[in-house]
Amino acid sequence: MGSSNSKVEDVDTSKENKEKTDQEKPGGKPLAYDKNFKGPIKDRSCTDIICCLLFLIFIVGLVVVAYFAFQYGDPRLLVYPVNSNNEICGYGKQLGKPYLLFFDLVACGRMGVGVFVKGCPTPQICVSACPTENKVLIPTVDAKSDFKYCKDGVDATTSSKSEDALLSDEDCARYWFKSKPLINRCVPSFVIDVLEKGKDMATAVADADVNATDASGGSYGDSIIGDSLGVYGTFLKAKEYGEKIIEDVWTAWWMILIGLFLAMVFALIWIIIMRWIAGFMVWFTIFAFLGLFGFSTAWTLYQYYELKDTSDSFHIQFSVIQMTMSKPKLFLAFGIISGVILVIALLILLILCSRIRIAISLIKEGSRAVGTMMFTLICPIFPFALQIVVVGFWLTVAVFLASTGRNQSFDFNNNSSEYRYPNGSYNYENIQKATSAFFGKACDNTSLSSSEFCTFLKNQEENFVIYSQIFNLFMMFWLVNFVVALGQMTLAGAFASYYWAFEKPRDIPAFPILSSLWRCFRYHLGSMAFGSLIIAIVQMIRVLLEYVDAKLKGKENPVAKFFIKCLKCCFWCLEKFLKFLNKNAYILIAAHGKNFCTSAKNAFMLIMRNIVRVVVIDKVTDFLLFISKLVVVAFAAATSYFFFDGRIDFLSSFTPSLNFYVVPIVLVTLGSYVIASCFFSVYEMAVDTLFLCFLEDLERNDGSPEKPYYMSKDLRKILGKKNVMAPSEKKEF
Repeated sequence: MGSSNSKVEDVDTSKENKEKTDQEKPGGKPLAYDKNFKGPIKDRSCTDIICCLLFLIFIVGLVVVAYFAFQYGDPRLLVYPVNSNNEICGYGKQLGKPYLLFFDLVACGRMGVGVFVKGCPTPQICVSACPTENKVLIPTVDAKSDFKYCKDGVDATTSSKSEDALLSDEDCARYWFKSKPLINRCVPSFVIDVLEKGKDMATAVADADVNATDASGGSYGDSIIGDSLGVYGTFLKAKEYGEKIIEDVWTAWWMILIGLFLAMVFALIWIIIMRWIAGFMVWFTIFAFLGLFGFSTAWTLYQYYELKDTSDSFHIQFSVIQMTMSKPKLFLAFGIISGVILVIALLILLILCSRIRIAISLIKEGSRAVGTMMFTLICPIFPFALQIVVVGFWLTVAVFLASTGRNQSFDFNNNSSEYRYPNGSYNYENIQKATSAFFGKACDNTSLSSSEFCTFLKNQEENFVIYSQIFNLFMMFWLVNFVVALGQMTLAGAFASYYWAFEKPRDIPAFPILSSLWRCFRYHLGSMAFGSLIIAIVQMIRVLLEYVDAKLKGKENPVAKFFIKCLKCCFWCLEKFLKFLNKNAYILIAAHGKNFCTSAKNAFMLIMRNIVRVVVIDKVTDFLLFISKLVVVAFAAATSYFFFDGRIDFLSSFTPSLNFYVVPIVLVTLGSYVIASCFFSVYEMAVDTLFLCFLEDLERNDGSPEKPYYMSKDLRKILGKKNVMAPSEKKEF
């Protein structure tokens, strides 16, 4: 009896020791068997409800910001030019004057391309029509009646200033060119002739017989005029190229779509045949790598033994640096380096051989899963389209918000019955209502410009627009990452259903993709919002660091620059890690229905317990996906090149006449990369989901009749495991 009790105590002690050992492992205690778990849990509850409510509140905030932007913004105000008083040509006080004229266009051009970013520093006015002649004003010759283009409020004919004072004070333009309107700007006609008639700028200036004077009255030479206005010629050429590119796209649009369709078909075929070529590709690459470094080691050491008794040397010169290196020592160095790499690679191969075989088997299983559920290949189209919609919405709101701060010259005097009392004084109650609606635009009236109330409202207007832009950007990050989370969790649920089906495809539930999508919306909006919120916050911090880094450029503060660079690197790494962790958390949420934090912790622990397998499968998958994308893009690029270049004889009659044949080729190449990325993202998600399920399968089950393995026969063979079925079972999975 005592002996029996001691045996029981020994068993209990061994169990306790095993549990303690499991707890002390880096990834914690392995998962326990759950007899009720047969795949993605259907009876689940809502997760992360607080985050879901927060997400909905922020969506409402975005709607409010968008309403404000659409209600009070006008993108046309960003296109229309603005005069020196920040008044929009063709609007408000400048109604009927839609064109912008620069007092000294040559001085603007001497700024180079910076004029399109920083603007022109010389006075500029709105005019009803562009000049129809070339003219240079000479104070001692021209009368005040010839001063046609002056600032608002300046009438040269009635001004008490002299002709010389009007020009020196920059109240009126010293010269102007015969011009044509281009995007509502008056551009010299001879500059446009450079583009239309193919002239060079020097010839165009000479033929136009133009002259111009600077602010002090000194004459610009033809060479200065030509060089300065050349920047506008560059802009016009870019405009011409843009028009030709659009014309080429319009001509070949259906051919481009066919090219993208062929790329999609080829990507689909490639995914299907991956189950047969994955192993060959991986092993061929490994042995090619080993063979390359083996040959390199042998050849360099052979060259060393051949030359070791000679005095041959290399003479290398880089600018002011000169180096002389001994050939034998150089070959010896390369031989040693190649040999070390070869030995390390061989050791890694010997140690990780079985894990590489597991990775290849999982990749093949991923191909089978995608082939079984072909509709999963369509899934990325919808998240991709939603991401385009989100980015487009963000850009639209940002443009409308930017235009809310433009001066529209709102004038109280045009509405005196509403904004003035009968005695002529201002009705500040109605003014406050109007200013609240227009966020300070009413205060543009000069009689109110000194009001503290209006100054406060103007400051709030500027702050509101800035804060709204920041909020809009943050919501763009959040929504884009939310869409990514939705796509990943939907696919994870479908592929988890595939893995945990004991007999495939018989036990795979009907409509696995729609079922998984329903579970995402019904139960896990909060979890997706939580995970995407974390990524969005990190991305906003990275944007802030980029802004600070841009501000520090040109500043002599190496310590600050060093810390900014370090922070940028750290947050880049943090974002990559969080995206990796989020994806694995979404997989476990889709399978088990737990909240985000619990799933993220479980995923992290599961990965830590199998860290070597994770690294191998991750790198092998990345390599295969890189090769696969390269093959699809190369196929699309080569096919489009041979077609649009007319090298396919039986299709030469369909080859269009284009300005630039490279345009459709580039579009097909870029489009095929996007298509390949979408298709192979499904494949990657399949492999990642099956891999986590495989790790759970290993920990939860032992191959007994009560706890059989769900993994494929190939995986069981690699691991040396098998399912021991009950006598009544006829089939082995």
